[in-house]
Amino acid sequence: MQTNVSVTADPAAETIMKKRNTLTIGDQLKSYARHPGAGVLAFLTLLGAVITFALLFFLIGYVLVKGIPYLNASLFSLTYTSENVSLLPSLINTLIMTLVSLAIAAPVGIFAAIFLVEYAKKGSRFVKLIRITAETLSGIPSIVFGLFGMLFFVTALKWKMSLLAGAFTMVIMILPLIMRTSEEALKSVPDSYREASFGLGAGKLRTIFTIVLPSAVPGILAGVILAVGRVVGETAALIYTSGTLPKVPDSLMGSGRTLALHMYVLSCEGLHMNQAAATAVIILFFVMLINWLSGCVAKRIAKG
Repeated sequence: MQTNVSVTADPAAETIMKKRNTLTIGDQLKSYARHPGAGVLAFLTLLGAVITFALLFFLIGYVLVKGIPYLNASLFSLTYTSENVSLLPSLINTLIMTLVSLAIAAPVGIFAAIFLVEYAKKGSRFVKLIRITAETLSGIPSIVFGLFGMLFFVTALKWKMSLLAGAFTMVIMILPLIMRTSEEALKSVPDSYREASFGLGAGKLRTIFTIVLPSAVPGILAGVILAVGRVVGETAALIYTSGTLPKVPDSLMGSGRTLALHMYVLSCEGLHMNQAAATAVIILFFVMLINWLSGCVAKRIAKG
């Protein structure tokens, strides 16, 4: 004989349980008094968060206050002169450099991460070697990449100082970053997703592109955003490879400076510090725009 018992949740009981699980500030202080170590850790965590946000707002506010008053129409002239010190050619070069670098590094890095997570044998020496190599490349100073780019792309391949030489140098710099972040994003996707897809009859490749990759998009885009920030803010490597010519080249084989290089040159000259501050504002807005667009793309892909 079977008896069906239906359990109905009591709203009053749920309210009491929520109140018990919710600690007030006084209860938390009493708990920290009984456990001083936990109180110290909580204080340090709160202090670190406050300092981080304070530094962020101070940095952004300082740049905006120093640079916005000096933004004018002459800074956005298509032709650079010693009078207007226009940043528009550098802005266009930065956009070209970013797009070319990502067009090469992003597919290679993402597909390399897919191979390491989905196809390579876990724990193999080959996988460990690739990861060690990527981590080593991530720790190399950018000036070393610039020297390599000058010796190999500029001199050996005879590309001279050009946007293409600078873009390929940036590819080598950001490739390990994109690969490692994409790998961690793919690892974070639960195996149950893959098992469910296989159980429904989907193949390996279909599972990767329809189930795994869409779930890992936020993490992958985080790596891409970091890569964009590194390309936009790089100066040392590009001085040796792309040059500092303040104009938009006719092709990728021409020389041109990016926004960061433009600001660096103006600061070194010491004659246009106000315009250098205005350039910093444009760089800030450029990076924020890229972050916003990446967030919109991630949400759109997540919604399907």
